[in-house]
Amino acid sequence: MLAWVALLWLLEVVDTLSGHELDGLGITPRTTSELVDIVPAAFIHFGYAHVAANSVPLLVLGFLAALGGLRRFAAICALIIVADGLGVWLTAPAPTNTAGASGLIFGLFGYLLVTGFVERRPLGIVIGVVVAAVWGTAFLAGLSPAQTGVSWQAHLIGLVAGVGAAVVFRRRTTETTRLAPGL
Repeated sequence: MLAWVALLWLLEVVDTLSGHELDGLGITPRTTSELVDIVPAAFIHFGYAHVAANSVPLLVLGFLAALGGLRRFAAICALIIVADGLGVWLTAPAPTNTAGASGLIFGLFGYLLVTGFVERRPLGIVIGVVVAAVWGTAFLAGLSPAQTGVSWQAHLIGLVAGVGAAVVFRRRTTETTRLAPGL
């Protein structure tokens, strides 16, 4: 996660040095040529304050989600990024330009909230409750359409995609493995 966040900061430095050329990799809704920007948009930010605001939540939530395995984590992130990007492309108002890791962050939040319940794993439930207690109010505020300059659509769609990822990538358990993990 440190490397991921470092990449986001490096990209913002490159963006600044290039006169903000990378900002064009954001998603402009319902423009067919913009579909190729769905994945890159999750790595581009509109200034240092934007990437700074996303760094700590991405570090913490990404670290917690990655504890389930790196391959699984990569698949979860890919699903959230693509679903969120497509959703933003379909629903954001024209002529906006949407970019940033916050859709992924909201997705990881949603994933961590429900994965313990979906998998019926007590530790996962505890993690979801702790994540909700620590971050819940901030994430609810991020869903408000009243915030100007913030894509509540990306936040909401990311959250839904994260919940979906918890279902799609759930580990199937039997009663025996729930009661006696490691058997």
